[in-house]
Amino acid sequence: MFRGVILSGGHGSRLYPATKAVSKQLLTVYDKPLIYYPLCTLIELGVRDILIVLNADDRDLFFRLLGNGNQLGLNIQYAIQTRARGIADALLISRAFVGDSNVALILGDNIFCRNAKLKKAAGDFESGGAVFAYPVANPSEFGVAELDACGRTVSISEKPDDPDSNLAVTGLYLYDSTAFDIASNLTPSDRGELEITDVNRAYLSQSRLDCTVLEPEEFWFDCGSPDGLLSASKKAREMIREQNLLLGYIERAALEQSMIDEQEFRNLLDNIPLSTYKENLLNL
Repeated sequence: MFRGVILSGGHGSRLYPATKAVSKQLLTVYDKPLIYYPLCTLIELGVRDILIVLNADDRDLFFRLLGNGNQLGLNIQYAIQTRARGIADALLISRAFVGDSNVALILGDNIFCRNAKLKKAAGDFESGGAVFAYPVANPSEFGVAELDACGRTVSISEKPDDPDSNLAVTGLYLYDSTAFDIASNLTPSDRGELEITDVNRAYLSQSRLDCTVLEPEEFWFDCGSPDGLLSASKKAREMIREQNLLLGYIERAALEQSMIDEQEFRNLLDNIPLSTYKENLLNL
């Protein structure tokens, strides 16, 4: 069983000035806040205990939105990242929360659609590390995974000038508890951050890193830029309104994972005001 961590700190500088007054993860993607999508992904993986790592100024806003998660059958807690020191730093912040459990770390600006491969990988996970790759047109903007002809991971590189493949490493990472020892021994990169790529490389050097390549039709969005946010909103609307696909509806996900029962689900619906979100949730 995993404990979940959602990274929602940082400054969201690529989305300035929208992020000058509000966290990137609270911006809207179609009909709901961005953070609903990674939260829904964790729920669909069966994760009940979730830590949100955020900036101090944002805690009250996130708590107003999600509370302690009891209404969804979850245990949501919050931890402060005092300055942006990288994804691996957020992992270290969660160490006491995760304890000896496995951890599912997800970036708060990542959206995953059609999660069958994610669920299978999480269900099969026992130890080591697992990452998920997605084919992109601009791999040099991401961490990049290179696989051999048998599907084994050969290398992981961080934003390479000359990528060895078009497989971007997405923002969902499954680790056993040794990830904390790995992260605690990292040296900051040239940009002053503890890089999650270095954690992945450490697992790879031990032959303990699995990489699952997602199919193009499964869809993955990095919403850290204006174009990414707009593309995700358009695709979310299409999938929800035209394909009747559940995407980012935390109440429905909690019901389907038996974290709440039908009466609790109906009670949640009764407390949602008339809105596109409620309309879509009812239609789904």
